[in-house]
Amino acid sequence: MEKPAGKREGAKKPPIVDIKGENGDEIAPPPPEVLEPDPELSPEEVEQARKDYLLTRFWISARGFWSRNGDRLAWPFSIGLVVLIILTVGFQYGINVWNRAIFDAIEKRDATTVFHLTAMFFPLAIGSIVLGVAQVFARMGIQRRWRAWLTSSVLTRWLANGRYYQLNLVGGDHKNPEYRIAEDLRIATDSPVDFLAGVTSALLSAATFIVVLWTIGGALTVTLGGSTITIPGFLVIAAMLYAAIASGSILVIGRQFVQVSEDKNQAEADFRYTLTRVRENGESIALLGGEEEERGGIDRNFTGVLRQWARLAGQHMRTTLVSQGSSLVAPVVPLLLCAPKFLDGSMSLGQVMQAASAFTIVQSAFGWLVDNYPRLADWNACARRIASLMMSLDGLERAEQGDGLGRIKRGETSNDAMLELHDLSVTLDDGTAVVGETEVVIEPGERLLVAGESGTGKSTLVRAIAGLWPWGGGSVNFHPDRRLFMLPQRPYVPSGSLRRAVAYPGAEDAWTVEEIGEALHKVGLDHLKEKIAEEGPWDQTLSGGEKQRLAFARLLLHDPDIVVLDEATSALDEKSQDKMMRMVTDELPKATIVSVAHRVELEAFHSRKIVLERHRGGAKLVSDIDLIPRKGKRKLLGRFLRQRKPAKKAA
Repeated sequence: MEKPAGKREGAKKPPIVDIKGENGDEIAPPPPEVLEPDPELSPEEVEQARKDYLLTRFWISARGFWSRNGDRLAWPFSIGLVVLIILTVGFQYGINVWNRAIFDAIEKRDATTVFHLTAMFFPLAIGSIVLGVAQVFARMGIQRRWRAWLTSSVLTRWLANGRYYQLNLVGGDHKNPEYRIAEDLRIATDSPVDFLAGVTSALLSAATFIVVLWTIGGALTVTLGGSTITIPGFLVIAAMLYAAIASGSILVIGRQFVQVSEDKNQAEADFRYTLTRVRENGESIALLGGEEEERGGIDRNFTGVLRQWARLAGQHMRTTLVSQGSSLVAPVVPLLLCAPKFLDGSMSLGQVMQAASAFTIVQSAFGWLVDNYPRLADWNACARRIASLMMSLDGLERAEQGDGLGRIKRGETSNDAMLELHDLSVTLDDGTAVVGETEVVIEPGERLLVAGESGTGKSTLVRAIAGLWPWGGGSVNFHPDRRLFMLPQRPYVPSGSLRRAVAYPGAEDAWTVEEIGEALHKVGLDHLKEKIAEEGPWDQTLSGGEKQRLAFARLLLHDPDIVVLDEATSALDEKSQDKMMRMVTDELPKATIVSVAHRVELEAFHSRKIVLERHRGGAKLVSDIDLIPRKGKRKLLGRFLRQRKPAKKAA
């Protein structure tokens, strides 16, 4: 078998095409060890290289929120959040000082000072509460706007040029893109804001209260075996050692947290996708009685979810052991450390309580990783999953710009022809040929039938004409300013009112109720005319034949110049099919029609017919038949036929 284009030995490798991220930065392709791993690299090294690049890829797009092309309020909100954190730490220090003063006053039984300090506490508390609320507003404001900005950017790229459809045709780690956009992207934008706010607060708190501990605690002198040892800043050293032990423990215990979280998210996505498939195909499953088989598949997926949750629960249990133990022991440690100095009179009760409060704050700041490691692991997994989708979109975008495999070009016809397929070939995304070079010219008003055995690439050819299938060579040229409308075998019925379903993809108010009712009448759906304004699960309630009739009603409303029918009457009986095709011929006499069908009866409604036949190296155009005699020069040419003529003469 012939090697795909771009894979042949000695073939010149196409230049890398750089694409732009949301912030205008160039997105370089993944490193070689990610795309084409070196055989000398171990699987673990290749996987680690892939994961490292995924985080880089996520930040290339995500940081665009703060760029010139990002959100206009990104920087004001971010600066405001930092200011609020600084003020909060200031109030926290004020309460810490107040804590010392109130206990010193209690120790001295100074009622006047106690009363005065009690009055001071309320402004400090109110200020701290107000700052906390303001922090929540700023933090969640950044999260909401960041998510909205990045979601809009990803959706724009996902929906552009039919990429949402093309992702189903190419390999890569981008399963369940809807879950990644809805859920993974939410976590990927929520968590970093929480992390950065937490880190900033932790660093400021640690810096502030380390000074407090150093100032209050001073040096500790102990006598061991007759020797005197002085430990300067003993409370600071104790807090850092305590935090290091706790953080080190959580790193060791939770080293598998990232992978476990990633596996759990993938299992959840697979389970949700299975349930969605059952809902979308409920009628077929019910008619076939496939509930037991579907239940088996659902149970298998759900068992996988529970298994991953059990692994995650084990990780949480181990980290909770450290974090819970740390939170219980932390307040006691400074009291025990300060007890000798309090008992010998070198520290007052207020100083002990201030030191205990500062120690807890410093320990919490240093132990921030202990409390947030599970969320950090979850973010890591989600960021990689949304980055995998971004990488797949990058690949499609590079292919559109000419990197790698050939792309089918789209342009305008140079004469009065409505549609031209010039040297058109259709391939898979790996270069494998599906349809060989084809030359087709279709005049305005012609009705072309594409026939051939199953698997010859008829539907793929139609998708290439419609622009949904990009891989191949040659060009598809349309007459300028002509509109194309495609009717697939399984029409899409959106949620909402029946009026919206009939008008789709146009706005439901683009036509009056009377116009929509008339279209329904012409396609034999009179029984639905009274339900035009009703909302309901029309995708589930309409039969396959009714959906195809509804698609023809859309066709009448949109009145296109070029109509592409891909098995659009397969769910209709022969009589209904004849009625639909005759109606299209009568209502749209000037429309150019390209049909893919197996039924011989449809030939009566077409003027021409081309036949595809499977050959080595892709299907070929083997015959061109005039179903209705026409005047003038034949406009439909097959390269394969031209090549065969000399051979026939020689024979």
